[in-house]
Amino acid sequence: MEKCILKIEDLNKTYHTKKEEIKAVEKFNLELDKGDFIAIVGPSGCGKSTILSILSGLDKDYGGKVIYDDIKFGYMLQQDALLEWKTVLENALLGLELQNNLNNESKDYVINLLTTYGLKDFINSYPSSLSGGMRQRVALIRTLATKPDIILLDEPFSALDYQSRLIVSDDVYKILKKEGKSFIMVTHDIAEAISMADKVIILSNRPSHIKKIIDVNFDDKTTPINNRKCKLFNEYYEKIWKEIDYHV
Repeated sequence: MEKCILKIEDLNKTYHTKKEEIKAVEKFNLELDKGDFIAIVGPSGCGKSTILSILSGLDKDYGGKVIYDDIKFGYMLQQDALLEWKTVLENALLGLELQNNLNNESKDYVINLLTTYGLKDFINSYPSSLSGGMRQRVALIRTLATKPDIILLDEPFSALDYQSRLIVSDDVYKILKKEGKSFIMVTHDIAEAISMADKVIILSNRPSHIKKIIDVNFDDKTTPINNRKCKLFNEYYEKIWKEIDYHV
């Protein structure tokens, strides 16, 4: 693989209970190129987050193949999961500490990220003094600290109010673009998916498979907030909405 940095072949996942087997995902195939921004949408319970758990390595009990060479994943969850008794800097360094990779060089890298993305004056503050958007920025920088190639985003803005979601989605988009990262994002918000992603993958009901892939192409594509103003935005929204089996 050169341009392609991740290949998923016939991924399937079955949950076993005392009473039955529940097939969550079947025949999921995907290729991710360097710099790709991909969003996964679909009905509730269709296995969107299950796919991220498998890619992150949290779930190793699956069928099929996940193929990649010398790349690292970063995982950003729904909640920022900041530790209230640690400072912003200490929270941002937590992933490095857990991986035993904290040294002067990696610490300087994190301080530079915090400075670059507007958190310099809050390095020694505690999370309780931050807005929801700032907390999410710290969580993202904690994820970036380990220098992952692919960022996995699991409903990363769902805990925020609507206005904050728009602002933070712009922040996250700009940061990931500037840092040259790829991402796979799970979201229930169609508008969010269209505004942030190059491709929107629509999953079927469980057992989920890829129902359709929509390439998102705006002539004047810039940031998520501006992308929502593009002429084609509503067309993409209607197309995706019709494909998702919300009624089932």
